[in-house]
Amino acid sequence: MSTNSILPKNIVVIGAGVVGLTTALKIQEKGGYNVTVIAETFPTDPKTITYTSLWAGAHHVSHAGPDEKQMAIDKETFDVMWELSAPGGGAEHCFMRVSQTDYLLDGRDECLDWMPDFTKLPSDSLVPGALAGTTFTTVNIDTPVYLPYLLSRFLSRGGKIARGSVQHVSQVIEGGPGLFRCGRADGEPVHAVIACPGLGARTLGGVEDKDVYPVRGQVVIVRAPWITFGRTVSHAEQGLWTYIIPRRSGDVILGGTKQDNDWYPAARPETTTDILERCLALCPELVPPEIRGLRAGTIDDLRPLILEEGCGFRPQRKGGIRLDVEWVPGRDGQGKVPLVFNYGHGGGGYQSSWGSASVALDILEKALASPQS
Repeated sequence: MSTNSILPKNIVVIGAGVVGLTTALKIQEKGGYNVTVIAETFPTDPKTITYTSLWAGAHHVSHAGPDEKQMAIDKETFDVMWELSAPGGGAEHCFMRVSQTDYLLDGRDECLDWMPDFTKLPSDSLVPGALAGTTFTTVNIDTPVYLPYLLSRFLSRGGKIARGSVQHVSQVIEGGPGLFRCGRADGEPVHAVIACPGLGARTLGGVEDKDVYPVRGQVVIVRAPWITFGRTVSHAEQGLWTYIIPRRSGDVILGGTKQDNDWYPAARPETTTDILERCLALCPELVPPEIRGLRAGTIDDLRPLILEEGCGFRPQRKGGIRLDVEWVPGRDGQGKVPLVFNYGHGGGGYQSSWGSASVALDILEKALASPQS
């Protein structure tokens, strides 16, 4: 066996959201790879509208429905997160195991009987307008804690990061994995690129996928440590989605909206009021216990609990997640380089992150073993 055949392969992952970081970590921990993540924004940076992962709730509730391939991806992710969230699982501080109740007003029938404690609700326990309802146990993710955990774990395994604005995938292929770290081309070749650019897939040169579009989601973060359960209403009306997602920290995420191609980058006050009204109707327990003991609560009782209002752009894609590979020109004399795509997760980035990372790794290894590589 030649020396070159046993040297680690240099892999560049573009994007440091939950999908990019999970994918990079999965590849780095497989062994035989030196992975560099290149991104404009990392989890420890201040919140920005262009980095949606920090704005997510988030909880693991699959919306794969009859899509068996997507369901398998979501199931694998849940299994990993369930293990991580266990005492001694290595990341218990990032998660909160909760009883989740979903009310479906949109006619869907959730296929989640693989979730712990899954039960369909009797009709007399549904909220007004609901056609179905379920309860199950799931994990909520404290995103400002979990994302730095992924980054720290990646770095501890020998992964590297570089801050940079990649305009075209050809830049990192020609310049090498250290281009944005050193400001000049390095001598190391890039053996493969993994594109996890989220909404940036619309404009990233070499990808430019016009099937990707933003779905604006606005949230309100309140301090309510007495809330230890999750509730969600899937509305029939376009653009509405009501949810209560508590975190281990005691913060609770209230939402929300689903507004296609809405690029407004700040919280709208009237939407905040609407979210508070819907969440209070769904969960009167949001009102502090000392007030509830005296009278019925109002949204004015919730406003003093507000820590933050904001929004993010979910990177939705017509046709769902893109998980495939194309071959692009390498450096002079290198031949072709595989460009693996892993983006288009919409609002499901967290609940599909580990499963889609596994698929991306499988695609990568098959590509590197092919005669084209």
